[in-house]
Amino acid sequence: MRPDLERRPAMPDTLLAVGTRKGLFLARSTGDGPFEVEPVRFSTIGVHSVAIDTRGPAPRILAGIEYGHFGPSVMWSDDLGETWQEAGQAPIAFPPDTGAALTRVWQLQPSLSEPGVVWAGVEPGALFRSEDGGVTFSLVEGLWNHPHRAQWQPGFGGLCLHTVLPHPSDPKTLAVAVSSGGFYRSSDGGASWEAANKGIRAPFLPEGSQYPEFGQCVHKVDTHPSRPERLFLQHHFGVYRSDDFGGSWTSVGDPLPSDFGFPLAVHPDRPDTLYVFPLQADLDRTPVDHRCRVFRSDDAGTSWQPLSKGLPEGPVHAAVLRDALCASRAGIFFGTRDGEVYGSRDDGESWFSVAEHLPDVLTVRAAVL
Repeated sequence: MRPDLERRPAMPDTLLAVGTRKGLFLARSTGDGPFEVEPVRFSTIGVHSVAIDTRGPAPRILAGIEYGHFGPSVMWSDDLGETWQEAGQAPIAFPPDTGAALTRVWQLQPSLSEPGVVWAGVEPGALFRSEDGGVTFSLVEGLWNHPHRAQWQPGFGGLCLHTVLPHPSDPKTLAVAVSSGGFYRSSDGGASWEAANKGIRAPFLPEGSQYPEFGQCVHKVDTHPSRPERLFLQHHFGVYRSDDFGGSWTSVGDPLPSDFGFPLAVHPDRPDTLYVFPLQADLDRTPVDHRCRVFRSDDAGTSWQPLSKGLPEGPVHAAVLRDALCASRAGIFFGTRDGEVYGSRDDGESWFSVAEHLPDVLTVRAAVL
């Protein structure tokens, strides 16, 4: 064990939010104590995105829910999930002249530099902005009107804008990822956008055209606020790093047993430390060798080590989806498609069970209260 882990201070109180195909589960822990899982919220309703906004005097939980035939919506709670509210009109809706209809809210991301601003990534691939803490949203027309958008093709999970990366100090700078549109960045607050996929290989294309300007099947992107120019990206066909905010990308996935997977998360305190959950490519999308292992790199992707202490030892067939792994100051957490949730308070060196036998886990978020 690294010496810094031996000196780790006691953990503060933690809130964990687990969105599943049949409801939202909240779990709380006091200090280093066990997590107590509370009764389900939104039972039978899919919860595809969650954010815990800690910028205000009290945490606000935002949940992107799917009502079934009533459609998707965004709910919020300012009392740690005891009561929930929803805007009087649809909080996220496409303007009538777009001819589009909201299918799903894939991402809810509070701004790091603008109080009250929350970003929402949705399907069909579009970005929305809220200036009232996530109560109501408006379409970011600069991305919607981008000439590439008409050529974006849906991935297996749909044409989803699943990642929003606001700059920690510059509100004009942000980036998004669309599956299967690629990675895009803006330097003017979203008024205009440029594709930033140089170096990301798309091996499904003919030889000689495997590095297109856009159209890559990006699964997840993350960064650290102290070094926003350094990005890490989990692609359908690789793991990549950029040191110039997406200007160019370099593969860092070769040492992994498989560079296919969905989630990727950067450590909250160390910008060169990141986590992935490799899967067996497109064979059956199950964990490599059917072993439940998170892989961590402490040197920006140069080398990787498997982390499995405390995780199931027997054959495991359940995958981890793109937003079902998070790295926070409360710990590292992930949930599987067979409803198991695990956590680590020592950066992945050892794991413990948080919850068992939940519905299919879609998203996991944690915050210090």
